[in-house]
Amino acid sequence: MEETEKYFFDHEKLHVYQKAIEFVKWTDLLLKKIETKSPTKDQLERACESIVLNISEGNGKFLPKDRCRYFDISRGSAMECAGCLDVLFARNLIADKDREEGKVILKDIIKMLMGLIKSNSDRVYDSEGEYEL
Repeated sequence: MEETEKYFFDHEKLHVYQKAIEFVKWTDLLLKKIETKSPTKDQLERACESIVLNISEGNGKFLPKDRCRYFDISRGSAMECAGCLDVLFARNLIADKDREEGKVILKDIIKMLMGLIKSNSDRVYDSEGEYEL
């Protein structure tokens, strides 16, 4: 969000929320380029909206366990978006450049969501350096 924009709710201040909105805008531009009807296009649209909606709903919860649950769902939707990009690429509906650009945005979103999940959870985690996304 631009600095001139006002924040009405706390979730709007979250960098991950702002990045998720950026991904929705990016996805909208991508999907407008695809003229063919595809269920994967529809699924990508729903999944990218789910990222945003679950971040905002989760951030409004009072209990850490509740927040974590919604951030987990949001992370799952981000992973689903990555899968949708792969399917669209496999069907020659998007270019590899577009798939890669989308996944870069998604990777940032997933990293930020993992930070929120970890900060709201009592789960045990391995050190981040051992695994790649």
